[in-house]
Amino acid sequence: MLTRMPLKAGCLALLLLTAACGGGGSGPSAPSSPPPPPPPPTGGGSGWTEGVFESASVFANRCEAPRNGVDIEGTPFPDLSGSLLEELFWLRSWTHETYLWNTEVVDQDPAGFDDRIAYFDTLKTDAVTASGVEKDDFHFSELTSDFLERRSNAAAAGYGASFVLVSASPPRDIRVRYTQPGTPATETPVGVPNLARGTEILEIDGEPVRDGTDVAALNNGLFPATAGEVHTFVVRDVGASETRTITMTSGDITDDPVNRVRVVESGGRRVGYVLFNTFSPFASERDIVEALAGLSDAAIDDLVLDLRYNGGGLLAVASQLSYMIAGNGPTAGRTFELLRFNAAAGNRNPVTGEVNDPIPFLSTGVGFSYTSGTALPTLDLPRVFILTTPRTCSASEAVINGLRGIGVDVVLIGDTTCGKPYGFYPQDNCGITYYTIQFQGVNDAGFGDYADGFAPANGADSFAVQVPGCRVNDDFSAELGAPDEALFAAALQYAASGTCPAVPSGKVEGVALSSKTGRAAGASLDADRGPGDLLNGRDLRMPK
Repeated sequence: MLTRMPLKAGCLALLLLTAACGGGGSGPSAPSSPPPPPPPPTGGGSGWTEGVFESASVFANRCEAPRNGVDIEGTPFPDLSGSLLEELFWLRSWTHETYLWNTEVVDQDPAGFDDRIAYFDTLKTDAVTASGVEKDDFHFSELTSDFLERRSNAAAAGYGASFVLVSASPPRDIRVRYTQPGTPATETPVGVPNLARGTEILEIDGEPVRDGTDVAALNNGLFPATAGEVHTFVVRDVGASETRTITMTSGDITDDPVNRVRVVESGGRRVGYVLFNTFSPFASERDIVEALAGLSDAAIDDLVLDLRYNGGGLLAVASQLSYMIAGNGPTAGRTFELLRFNAAAGNRNPVTGEVNDPIPFLSTGVGFSYTSGTALPTLDLPRVFILTTPRTCSASEAVINGLRGIGVDVVLIGDTTCGKPYGFYPQDNCGITYYTIQFQGVNDAGFGDYADGFAPANGADSFAVQVPGCRVNDDFSAELGAPDEALFAAALQYAASGTCPAVPSGKVEGVALSSKTGRAAGASLDADRGPGDLLNGRDLRMPK
């Protein structure tokens, strides 16, 4: 069983269906000739001596079960014939060389393990944050084939709806978080969309959601395996007493990074709103540039940037977004983020071997999906409102931290962010892609200590970094981008008067259900996280 990143903020303990976990980077290229075999034993029978480490390159790609041919991107597999022990020694040395907290890992003889994932799970610190949460709450692995499929943005069967499990156990409660335009979810066969934010799912293919026992039928309907499947739902819309019966045919769905953009007039000011769900490599650069160019043309006075479901992705795009918000004046010559590696790395990146230069605020396209070298539009705003939840993570938090580092007034509306000032370079070895924390990001002011997240200052989260703003529940009662939606309404109120609505007493956000997951036999609904959650992390790739 491959390990998955645990959810912060109290994820429900369920028997989960599998979902891909994300990141960036690519595996090593095939060597021109096989490296020399590992040296003869210097200590125990396995060759292990506590505290003595051979270079990871000695063991790289020496596999118990070598792959043959090429991957889905056409890259030849670099695998050489080897053994499980060599795979474990590679994990040990690679961790020692690149892990941020390498001195906090207990060095154990790999010969004591018969499973590479089980051994990898031990190669992390056991320290906790001030709030008692594991400091390294992001250590995970996945099949390289899953990683490559997601990186290639392969379409997945679904309806174009993101679901949330408000109540996991009977009586279950499943709602729609948001929908994607132009998908089966937003079709209007009887004059209204099939699904909308807040719609409650009551029945799937005749099986009641609330107390139904045929969990397989519920999963099969929520998460169709292929495009073209027809499923029937009984639903109830927000504020409605009557139910509706709808039939949807699944399609091949790819997620749009920018889900919606609008401008509203409020308190005599023009306020731009952008729902930005991922800093993914596929289209996020182009989509966010085009969205902010439109808002620049509209001459907005304030920006509400909705990152409540954005788990991160490309750090370059996070830098570009921050530049476009602040403009050239505050960002010129300043650092967006500097990476801090383990103490032994010095001023070198231990993964790439390159000099560890600061990442600037990028003012032009870099070529992911927007023409390299093309000047970016700017809003030149001294203030930005950012909508957040515990699902706001990593590269999204880098935007918050990077802008605060140059004096931009960041106002948070919503809830405490996930708390991930860390990142990794995903690394394939013998068919598994491993994610181990390798760096911490700090801003121009040298700050990056927000392992317990950023929180609106009027809330009760004493462990998080306090930021001006308002604690508000993500309550699914109105459409995203509507002026009466709870978080957006609070941002508009704060922009007009500097005041917040009453602090809510509890949380409504449940466990997200991914519409882009695989399925497996189990007794519970799928509550694993898919793309757009905490899975994208800080992706340091640049176009080849």
